[in-house]
Amino acid sequence: MSSGTRWLQVSLLLCCLHTCLTQEERGFTGPETTDGVLALKQAKKVLTSGLTTVFFPIVYIIVFVVGLPSNALAVWVFLFRTKKKHPSSIYMANLALADLLFVIWIPLKIAYHFNGNNWIYGDGLCKVLVAFFYGNMYCSISFIACISVQRYWAVVDPLSQRQRSNGLAVTVSAVIWLVVWLLTIPLYLYDQEVRVPNLSIRTCHDVTRPSQRKIAAGYFLTMGTVGFVVPTVVCIISYVLTLKALRNSMEDPNISKKRRKAVVLIVTVLVMFLVCFTPSNIMLLVHYILLLSERPNNLYGFYITTLCLASLNSCLDPFVYYFISEDFRDHVKNTFLCRSERTVERMRVSFSALKYSKKSNSYTSKSENTQSTEC
Repeated sequence: MSSGTRWLQVSLLLCCLHTCLTQEERGFTGPETTDGVLALKQAKKVLTSGLTTVFFPIVYIIVFVVGLPSNALAVWVFLFRTKKKHPSSIYMANLALADLLFVIWIPLKIAYHFNGNNWIYGDGLCKVLVAFFYGNMYCSISFIACISVQRYWAVVDPLSQRQRSNGLAVTVSAVIWLVVWLLTIPLYLYDQEVRVPNLSIRTCHDVTRPSQRKIAAGYFLTMGTVGFVVPTVVCIISYVLTLKALRNSMEDPNISKKRRKAVVLIVTVLVMFLVCFTPSNIMLLVHYILLLSERPNNLYGFYITTLCLASLNSCLDPFVYYFISEDFRDHVKNTFLCRSERTVERMRVSFSALKYSKKSNSYTSKSENTQSTEC
């Protein structure tokens, strides 16, 4: 063998070695073969660590155990117990439905992570799971932004026809569902399930084929900008203006107490929104920018951790409804006490009559016929 040939072989070997070493730090991708994608050092470390095989499924179990009954109850209350619909309740009902549609798929994620990040349910079901995961995230962000705008109108212009329009709320909700689910269609058009031969597993959305890197990066950079940045700006502006309006009305002692409660609630909701969604979406944008530019990236483990923690929003939202809406609190209590709507209305009328009779120094009540309906 000539020295020129040997030099060529050494050069090719060094080139391959350099390629592998530089790819090793570029997220969950690696050399693509006919049998799948080879996991390099960083990918192996995360895919076999306790972070993804123990911590993630524990978080998802908590989300499922808390989120399934609480969101199912919220949907039930908004659809069947809330007699008088208003825009805020329409947006909250859609938010609860989005969370419920996400939570029902979580057992598959739990099984996937407990199984060593080995997906055994086929590429089709993997695509559905990924679409529901991101669809829920961006539906939730959009509906929270709608609720923030609605609360701003309620404070600044409570008599506005726009603020009270159920038709507008239904139309906006339908548009959000349509737009978000149209935007998830590309997730069905490229491989989400990828075989990793040197780990003997099939991953679901954790490994990106190098040949599909540009498609994935372009899609998620667009979704992150349209689905997160724009609604977040709307949400922050609405809550800042609402807080400003509430602060200006604090001088009235008769309403200052209620206003302070509203301020605390708004700040709580805004903080919860930013904590749940900001880290995951910032890391999503950073990860795919680095993936697209083929720059070193050691942040993938942190990125998927923030995505996992963002799912906690699905079990926190029902508690937000509970504190936002007095009607929701009353309906939940009456549901647990197995009171029918007719019984609740009788109790309300009887209570009003009792209050009126007390003002007249007469303690008579018409509540003799009020009974609780049996479960």
